[in-house]
Amino acid sequence: MLFDAMDLAATFVFAISGATRGVHKRLDLFGVLVVAWVAGVAGGIFRDLMIGAVPPAAFDNWRYLAVTVAAGLTGFFASHLIDRVRTPVLLFDAAGLCLFAVTGTQKALAYGLSPLMAALLGMVTCIGGGVARDLLTLQVPTVLRSELYAVAALAGAGAVSIGFWLGLPALPTAAAGAGICLFLRLMSIYRGWHLPVAATKQKSSLETD
Repeated sequence: MLFDAMDLAATFVFAISGATRGVHKRLDLFGVLVVAWVAGVAGGIFRDLMIGAVPPAAFDNWRYLAVTVAAGLTGFFASHLIDRVRTPVLLFDAAGLCLFAVTGTQKALAYGLSPLMAALLGMVTCIGGGVARDLLTLQVPTVLRSELYAVAALAGAGAVSIGFWLGLPALPTAAAGAGICLFLRLMSIYRGWHLPVAATKQKSSLETD
């Protein structure tokens, strides 16, 4: 029950992130709702299909639709309030990232996947919604930039899997995984932490034309 609530909470904050992005891109109400729904459930749908949980929870549980619609409406009609938060899209995205890292991994473990595969699927659960949101709003997906996004998700998911492998209690392990993921993502946002970028020669003006 707790992890179901966390999954819905992650869906809500990812959907808020999608709705906020849609508002910034000047989409109409329908467009904002669509982006909110896709951002909220895309990662969970992929996770459920991969572990054989058919139909996916997003199609089998009305709460996911209700949560994404509520988030979309909130993002559309209260965008001026959300914008008071510094870098609102990134903050909501970071919150959703850490929650999905936990719930995606826990659900994969519950369906019998190995800790390694569960961690990888937990990471994919995290990045799915953000990638879908970015593509719908014509942006290069955050996961492809030199930021701690997928790495933060994998670190959080890995902590959950390691805790499971060691036989540690689920709740403290989940809290640790979420905390690691959130810390790394916020450090990427506010401190500029990122993965190394390959050194390349600067192109001449002739090459760039």
